[in-house]
Amino acid sequence: MSAEDPNPAATPTPCEDNQGDGRWMSMHNRFVSDSKDKEPDVLFAGDSLVQLMHQFGIWRQLFSPLHCLNFGIGGDGTQHVLWRLSNGELDNISPKVVVLWVGTNNHGHTPEQICGGIMAIVQVIKNKLPHAHTLVLSILPRGKSPNPLRERNARVNELVQEALSSLPHASFFDVDPGFVHTDGSISHQDMYDYLHLTPQGYQAVCEPLHARLKSMLEKPAEN
Repeated sequence: MSAEDPNPAATPTPCEDNQGDGRWMSMHNRFVSDSKDKEPDVLFAGDSLVQLMHQFGIWRQLFSPLHCLNFGIGGDGTQHVLWRLSNGELDNISPKVVVLWVGTNNHGHTPEQICGGIMAIVQVIKNKLPHAHTLVLSILPRGKSPNPLRERNARVNELVQEALSSLPHASFFDVDPGFVHTDGSISHQDMYDYLHLTPQGYQAVCEPLHARLKSMLEKPAEN
């Protein structure tokens, strides 16, 4: 890739309708429509780890009381979330915090490209919601045993943390409670398919996240 080539992870791209049922675009349109009559304090945006959170008791227990809206779509990479947030999903709401959790599905992209994609999303949020704070969650390890995608995700986290360190309107939050055991394995009791979280896994991730969000919401708004 030459310096002139655009970063595919930072190029807004609608998801291909490979299955022919239009679900991705239908969900995007529903989110745009949903946002017109909701006033969330917190918006969650991202991939299946965000989407599935909504299906578990943890959402009702911890996040519904904080007035949270969930705009997660399974399979999304940074380029897909970037397209969605650039095309209407942020236009009718003014949350105080946007929680961004994306990057593990960016197959074929380098850590630098994925970081660029995440930072492009942070910039779109800043442009559309100048008073919101973006909380970027760490990409979790994946796979039962050590593998290249784990290494890639860990490198993305390092790059994103560094890129966000000087920004007043965004910050990084490591949500990995220690899913990788000392022998390098991940338990199916935390991630049932070594990628998606079990209720126990969500509990471990979401309790510290909930505490962080509560403290952010209790702070006076930034002008």
